Amino acid sequence: MRVTGRVLFISIVAFASLGAMSQQHAEQPASDKEIRIGNVMPYSGALSEFGAIGQAEAAYFDMINARGGINGRKIRFITRDDNSDPSTALELTRNLVEKDDVHLMFGSFGTPGNLAARWYLNEKKVPQLFVASGDEELSQARAFPWTMGWQPSIRSEGRIYANYIQAYYPSKKIVVLWQNDQFGRMLYKGIQEGLGDLNRHVLVDIAFDIGDEHLDGHVSILKRAGADIFVFLGVPSTASKVIKLAASLNWRPVFIVNDASASIANAMAPAGLENSAGVISAAFLKDPSDPAWKDDPAMKEWFAFMDKYHQFESTNNNAAVYGYAAAEALTQVLKQCGDDLSRENIMRQAASLRGYNPSVALPNIRMNTSPSNYLPIKQMRLVQFDGRSWQPFGEVIETAFTEGAAR
Repeated sequence: MRVTGRVLFISIVAFASLGAMSQQHAEQPASDKEIRIGNVMPYSGALSEFGAIGQAEAAYFDMINARGGINGRKIRFITRDDNSDPSTALELTRNLVEKDDVHLMFGSFGTPGNLAARWYLNEKKVPQLFVASGDEELSQARAFPWTMGWQPSIRSEGRIYANYIQAYYPSKKIVVLWQNDQFGRMLYKGIQEGLGDLNRHVLVDIAFDIGDEHLDGHVSILKRAGADIFVFLGVPSTASKVIKLAASLNWRPVFIVNDASASIANAMAPAGLENSAGVISAAFLKDPSDPAWKDDPAMKEWFAFMDKYHQFESTNNNAAVYGYAAAEALTQVLKQCGDDLSRENIMRQAASLRGYNPSVALPNIRMNTSPSNYLPIKQMRLVQFDGRSWQPFGEVIETAFTEGAAR
């Protein structure tokens, strides 16, 4: 039983409100034979392209329920739309805990919303697991023992790009176009920390807002600065426009984009495959639109899953792969819980992952947690787009993370 992406899709078609449908489900009595999971996503608003994460998670739990559930219990996944608003995220989280009586919150999207709900969930001792944010502030085990991240730290990701520039282009000039929010700021902060003295080579940096209508002007300014390296930090839909704009100006710098924008289907192809050739990024999950994985058993399972349980979403959506991988990881945690679904045991098992490999993660990417390690994935690979596929280079990179560093 769920309020999910598919229900959301149907509700949009029927012109019914998601909130009304959520309330109908909330009034149904809870069962001891179910595991109730709460989730908040931006199904509408500026960041709605990431709603695909929640829809894929909903579909994944549909598959789990069709296979009998987890330890004899069915999953009831209740996902709500916060329109990318932190105050709405907090209100919805409260309702999920106090009205829907969820066992845990899982995979809610974005730094502001998760930070808004963190104090409340820790005070109530409700697990806030595998949040869809790479902000280190959401992986502080000592200060907030009920809140755990999932993906690699975006600040550490920024350092990876800085280290790459230092190693390959130590004397080249740099320009940066970064998204003006916590996400973009933390990525750029990691780059600045990693560059150190080489920050003097950053000629211009420009912050942009989601929905910015002046991208052409920004890219033109950055080109005129005369830099050799262009770093873009933002979302896929903006990355595709920026890559295309640079090509239209006949500007071919070394182009670096952050992991969230490194999608063939959502960024490289819309920008033009020829325009995108040479783009560099760092990754930890497989890109479903990359032909390199066409014979990979795990990706074959992914496509079969999408065909059977999630027909409303493109099989090539990277955000959906992210949701699938996170839901797979949570399923492992809940399996480890056995018959003890107390909130304390859920957190104990989440903090006891040893070398767990999500099926759609890149080879040798592992999840490891402990009571003092609340950032499960701390590895990435540098990759370069050759116009058709992402080509990894170098070794798996262990990203640095020290609790309290984000403060």
